[in-house]
Amino acid sequence: MDCLFCKIVQGTIPSRKVYEDDLVVAFHDIQPQAPVHLLVIPKKHIATMNDCEENDSALLGHILMKAQEIAREAGLADNGYRLVNNCGRDAGQIVYHIHWHILGGEKLAPLNPKPQADCE
Repeated sequence: MDCLFCKIVQGTIPSRKVYEDDLVVAFHDIQPQAPVHLLVIPKKHIATMNDCEENDSALLGHILMKAQEIAREAGLADNGYRLVNNCGRDAGQIVYHIHWHILGGEKLAPLNPKPQADCE
């Protein structure tokens, strides 16, 4: 398989890892878009969110809980962070191995700049 992220999982391409367990790896993005820009990927190759199946539910939940933990350990929890998964070409997915971006360390521009009702 010629997948960049699978090669990172296998250790054939180096990365600046911040977390690893039996199911996921997290590392610094090589083209950061924020002062803190980490990627969280499953070790299992799944190309896009559209390729996830019902039996991937536990893995997906694990990824999100680890993303929360990694963001907290990176010092982002108090001021906030953005968690992004791009699905497909039009959404900007470049590497076809599902992954989540953890972005933070500064005030990020809102995705929808229109005022919204307060939901709290």
